[in-house]
Amino acid sequence: MNGQAVEEWVAKAEDNYLSALTLSRRRRQPVPDVVCNQCQQCVEKYLKAFLVRHNIYFPKIHDLIQLEELAVPVNEEIHSLHELLLVLNPYGIDIRYPGLKASLEESREAVKAMKRLRHHLRLLLGL
Repeated sequence: MNGQAVEEWVAKAEDNYLSALTLSRRRRQPVPDVVCNQCQQCVEKYLKAFLVRHNIYFPKIHDLIQLEELAVPVNEEIHSLHELLLVLNPYGIDIRYPGLKASLEESREAVKAMKRLRHHLRLLLGL
């Protein structure tokens, strides 16, 4: 059951990953807010897959820093990803509503952060 749940989290993360990449390549009518949100969602789901793999309970949250705090006791290496997590953390909820708007440059930085975080988290998951 645990392995299946991890696979399901990873599959959802990969959907967000592919969505972020596809949308980030749009030249006409770019959607940087959506790109940033998809980047955050990808990493959030990879962190949750890691927590599930290690049987660590997590509440229904979107805060990458809180998820990091839950994961660090299992693997200190996750703390080395902190600065990248900070890049994506604002894009979990607030970016979906009026008040916060991402620029094209911010969306490019979000994609870079997502790619690096995805790489590290996949390694930690043995993928």
